[in-house]
Formats: sequence, structure tokens, C-alpha cells
Amino acid sequence: MHKDRILILGANGQLGSVLVDKLRERYGVDHVLATDITKPKIETGPFKMLDILNVDRLHETIADYKITEIYHLAAILSANGEWNPSKTWNVNLNGLLSVLEVAREDHIKKVFFPSTIAVFGNTTPRENTPQDCPLLPETVYGMSKTAGELWCNYYHKKYGVDVRSLRYPGVIGHQSMPGGGTTDYAVEIYHEALKKGKYTSFLKKDTRLPMIYMEDVIRATFGIMDAEASKIKIRNSYNLTSMSFTPEELAAEIKKHIPNFEIDYQPDFRQAIADSWTNSIDDSAAREDWGWKPTFDLASMTKDMIHHLKPKYQHV
Repeated sequence: MHKDRILILGANGQLGSVLVDKLRERYGVDHVLATDITKPKIETGPFKMLDILNVDRLHETIADYKITEIYHLAAILSANGEWNPSKTWNVNLNGLLSVLEVAREDHIKKVFFPSTIAVFGNTTPRENTPQDCPLLPETVYGMSKTAGELWCNYYHKKYGVDVRSLRYPGVIGHQSMPGGGTTDYAVEIYHEALKKGKYTSFLKKDTRLPMIYMEDVIRATFGIMDAEASKIKIRNSYNLTSMSFTPEELAAEIKKHIPNFEIDYQPDFRQAIADSWTNSIDDSAAREDWGWKPTFDLASMTKDMIHHLKPKYQHV
């Protein structure tokens, strides 16, 4: 049994809901405390209501549960964030600052902070975006994550906080519905294909974006957190990717399994967000420093998504 005790902030989201279960498989149910501002639909272990902006409660929780590691997932995502920019900035950046300061004061062993491809903008090379490049994001979500990366690097350099971060591309998984991101079409499309046999994409058919399957997200997250500190040479955030595709290419792959599937396109405000992002990512630094390597591509991901989702819709 592990001695470490894990705190997950923002545990009810698309990633958090999966990561909680995976961490409990690793560390034991009672060694992983899930927290959020709303209760989960299903509680699989210890849960506590917690607002990341309440620093006193954060300190108390860490002391009460003898927390040694923090996974800070609480954030307002790209599309939802544009409806209330000031709230998004406050939650995303000031929430992170609360976590970093608490980690420094309470001597937390490791902190995980998820960044995103939303840090990229029109100044960023769109093909094979390098690890180090100009960042000029066009959403408040991207702005907050860019500033967050700098604060992570600062707290490591100045205070020695062992904070580790990945720039996630679009995350696709069968375990839960997405939570307000621009890449969400790539999850919704599978559900609608099985439920209705058709889908209306809010992005143009040729909008290419980097993506990753949830199983690889978990592997990458564990990979960077398990690595020796000496191997983590980048303390703002590592580029990460698995595949890049367009809505049209994804629809074609789905049609191999659901031949009558139809798709049409009605781009909305999320198109402008997607257009400011990159097409493909160079994640060679993560591969070289701590051994990252994806296992899923578009074909294997689609096969697995349909396999897991089909029973849910077979009576529809």
C-alpha cells in the first residue's frame, strides 16, 4: 500500500472523473480524496466539497487528510470561459496561485497542473508546433493557462515546488461527456452517431486539431508524475499529442463502423477559437525526457470508443 495521499481538485470534470478511479486503483480508495464545488453523481470513495479559492479550507483539507500530492484540475474551459471572462480568469489563475502557495507552505511533494493547446495562438507555428514558441492565446482560458505555466516555472525555480505540467490537446474519452471545450465535437460525434446516426459539427469539416485518447492521457499523466525529478527538465509545461485529424476525417472513420452515419457542418463561435490553435504538435521533449509514447491512433481510438459506447445506445 502506498504511503502517499492524493488530493484531486476539480474531480467531477471529464478528466477528473476518470483520473479519480485510476488513482484509486493505484493508491487505494482511501488514499485519494476527490473534491469539487458540486457533488459527483456517483461517489466511489472519499469526497469533499471544496472551492479552490478558499485557501484556509485548502490548508485544512491537506492537514486533515495528510495530503502529499495534488492534482489541480479545476478550471473553466475554452468555450464556456468566453461567456464570463473575469470569472474564468479568477478561477483558473487565482485558483492555481492558491494551490501553488499552499503546496509551498505545506511542503507538498508533487503538484500536477494541466495546461492546454489553448496557450497557442496566431503567432505559433501551426505545423509541428515546437516546445518553445511565441504564445499569444486568443481566449481567456488560454491566457490563464499561459500565465499559469509561468507561475509553475516560477514556483519551481524560486521555491523548489515540484510542479509538473502537460499541454493537453483535445481529450476524447467514453467515460464521461465533455465540459465546454472547443474540441468537444470529437466526443459528441460518437454519442450522436450511435444515438441518432447523424451529427452537426460546430467546426468546419477541414479544421485540423491535435487530439489524444483518454487512456493515453492517463498514461502520460502518470508517466510525468512517476518520473524522477531530474528527468523533468521543463517546468512550465510539456507539449503532448497523439494524433491530429479533422471532423471530416473522424466522420469517415466512424462510417467504417456505422455505414449510414451522416454529418453536416454549422460552424459557430468555437470555429474562431479552433482557427487560432495549432494543427499538429511536436512533443519530442516529453518523449526524450521521460519516455512518453502514445498507443492510440484515430482508427484504434474509434474502434474502442464505439465498443464502449454501443451498449449504451443499442436500445435507442
